[in-house]
Amino acid sequence: MTRALVLVANARMPSQRAQSLQVAQVAAGFQRAGFDATLLHARRRDTTELAPDALWDHYAVPRGEASDGRAGRPAVRAVPCVDWIDRVPRRFQYVPARAQELSFARNAARVVAREFADALVISREIEVARALVKRGRAGVFLEVHRVPGGRLRRKWLMQALPGLAGIIAISGGVRGDLLSLGVPAGRVIVAHDGFEPARFAGLPSKAEARAALGLDADRPVVVYTGGLLEWKGVDLLVEAARAVPDAQVVIAGGMDADVARMRELARGIDNVRLDGFQPPERVGVYLAAADVGVVPNRSTPAISARYTSPLKVFEAMAVGLPLVASDLPSLREVLHHGADAWLVEPDSAAALGAGLRALLDDAALRESLGAALHARAAENDWDARARRLAAWMQGE
Repeated sequence: MTRALVLVANARMPSQRAQSLQVAQVAAGFQRAGFDATLLHARRRDTTELAPDALWDHYAVPRGEASDGRAGRPAVRAVPCVDWIDRVPRRFQYVPARAQELSFARNAARVVAREFADALVISREIEVARALVKRGRAGVFLEVHRVPGGRLRRKWLMQALPGLAGIIAISGGVRGDLLSLGVPAGRVIVAHDGFEPARFAGLPSKAEARAALGLDADRPVVVYTGGLLEWKGVDLLVEAARAVPDAQVVIAGGMDADVARMRELARGIDNVRLDGFQPPERVGVYLAAADVGVVPNRSTPAISARYTSPLKVFEAMAVGLPLVASDLPSLREVLHHGADAWLVEPDSAAALGAGLRALLDDAALRESLGAALHARAAENDWDARARRLAAWMQGE
């Protein structure tokens, strides 16, 4: 009998944030791994609620049946919550943000308890996991992407711990900090992010991709795809572009306000192009057009240095794109300097520029790094991740 699995995430769906892409593809991976998966996400103001197939199409989750005849896509449901965050100025958003989180947690926990009595549960929200285990619910797992810094949430985490079936840490840095809080090592498994192979199948050739994006076919291309939050370090890439004036430095992604800020920063640097947010199915075209990819994370805060597991690393792995990346513990977990990536000193535009120059000037090095990275792709897609976690969760 197929086991039911519920994933709970306080995510806006659809959204320009990578979180929503990760949530969608994790759910789809579990569906293909043999579960009847359901995704519960937040119903947010000013967000168009898509029908399930339209939502999965938006995130490029492939259609089709599972091997046993089940639907190839999970079920999905929006859970109501109090949501007036965007009605107040940013400096006053703390209270409404907490109200949104807590109301979503309460309502999601009720849905799980009422309608999914026998399902395994993976929650990205401590509040949901805590509410369920307080009711005596078994089979609840918590997925942690950052260890809470506040005293209250740490208290809730430790209160929930005895009733949890286990904790999924997105990185070794998360696991290490959980252990330092007193979480037993045997209760935690590390599961990095991954990629959806269907999104990178049948990509255009480099020449075709550059033509589709309006890029010069004869100049080297450096690509960054992803968010533009300050800790992502994209401002360093803009400055580093001065060291590679012969290259086209293309930045694709980010919320509208962050794109506007970055465009102001890039004013006068002629070889930088900012394309703004791109739908998931478009990202592969940017990677296919590139000679080098970039992951320029800063050394602070902890989410950058120790916790993050960037989707862009695994997407580069999918296509064999050589990477220049910051030399940080979070990135050293999956990248190895000189073997499958080129790691540089973080927080330094000069070091980043030198790394880009080293790869752009050495075609053999690019080819060897890209091939080594691509050789690890099969073990790092969402399906492989889901199978590993399924075996661990079910004690196999």
